[in-house]
Amino acid sequence: MINKIINKQDKILAVDDIYDNLLAVEAILSEDNYEITIEEDSKKALALVEESPPDLILLDVMMPDIDGYEFTRRIRQNSALPFIPILLVTAYDESSVVEGLDAGADDFIRKPINLDELQARVRSLLRLKHSIDERDRMAQLRQDFVSRFAHDLKIPLAASNRILQLMVDGQFFNVTPELREIIDNMIDSNSDLLAMVQNMLEVYKFEADCKTFNFSKCDLHNLVQSVTQELTPLAQAKGLCLNLDITERNSLETWGDRIELRRVLTNIIGNAIKFTDTGSVSVYLKVNGDDAAIEIEDTGTGISQEEQAKLFERFLQGKNKRSGSGLGLYLSRCIIESHQGKISVNSELGKGSLFTIKLPVYTANS
Repeated sequence: MINKIINKQDKILAVDDIYDNLLAVEAILSEDNYEITIEEDSKKALALVEESPPDLILLDVMMPDIDGYEFTRRIRQNSALPFIPILLVTAYDESSVVEGLDAGADDFIRKPINLDELQARVRSLLRLKHSIDERDRMAQLRQDFVSRFAHDLKIPLAASNRILQLMVDGQFFNVTPELREIIDNMIDSNSDLLAMVQNMLEVYKFEADCKTFNFSKCDLHNLVQSVTQELTPLAQAKGLCLNLDITERNSLETWGDRIELRRVLTNIIGNAIKFTDTGSVSVYLKVNGDDAAIEIEDTGTGISQEEQAKLFERFLQGKNKRSGSGLGLYLSRCIIESHQGKISVNSELGKGSLFTIKLPVYTANS
C-alpha cells in the first residue's frame, strides 16, 4: 500500500558470483514492479550499496573476496546507511543460517530457490523496510515539529519578557506596587513556560537519538560554586539560606559537558528552592572513591514513597500544586546517565528531600 501511495519502485540488489544464478533471480522477480540490479563482484556490490542504497539486498553466502557474512557485517557496521533488509541465499545447513543471522541478516532462503517462496520472502522484507522507513519518517517529522514549535514559541515569550521588564523598570509609566506584583507574576509564568519548552526540545533530542554533547574537562568545584551563587538571590527572595559545603579541597574534574551539567544542577537546586518555604537548602560536594557526590538537601515539603519510585520518569507530574511539566527530572536523569553517572532521591513527607548526583571524577593529585 505504501508503494502505491508514494509511487515508488523498490530497488533490489542481487549479489552472486555465479551469473546464471543472478539471471534466475532476475527472471523470478521480473513479474513484479521492482528495479533489479545484479552484480557478480562482491566488492563492486558493496560500493553500489554505499553509493545508492537499495531497498533490499539478495545475497549469496559463498562468494570470493567478500563472502555473504562479511558483506552483511560491513553493511550493518556502516552507520551512514539506512536500514536495508538482507536476504541470504545458502545451500548449506543450519550452522550457516545461524552465522548469517548473527552477522545481521534478516532472513534466508535455501537453494535450489523456490519461485513462490522467494517472491513471498521479498514481499515480507520489503514490508518490513517500508514500515521502518515510515517510523523513521514520522520520528523526523515529530522532531522537526518540536524544534519549530519550540523556536516559534521562545521568540515571542522572550520578547514579551523584555517588554514586561521595561514596564517594571518604569520605562513607560509609573508602576504601582499592585501592578508590579502582577507583572512579576507574568514574567515568572513566561520564564517557566520558556524552561518547559526548552526541556521538551531537549527530551525529544534524546528520544530521537540526536542529542550531542561537547565533552571536555569540567571542574566540579567551579561549576557547583557558580550555580549556587547564581541561585542565591532566588533563595534570598524567599527568605531561605542557600548553603554550600565542599569537603574536598583538591581540584575535582569530570569528563563532561559543562552546559548540560549546569542545566542539571540549576534544575535540582532550583527545585529545592521552589519547594522549600522555610529553612534552608544545602549543597554538598564530596568524594567517594572514584566518584564525586553532589548532594542537594532541603527542608521542604518532601516527596512520598509512591512519587519517589517514579520521580525520574517522563512527564510525571508531582502532586504538589507547584509541580511543573514533569520533564525536568527526566531530562536530568538522561543527562547524568549519559555522563556515566547516577541520580537518586531520598525523601519523607514533611521532612525535606535529599537528591544525590554521582559522577566519575579524578583529582589533580591522581
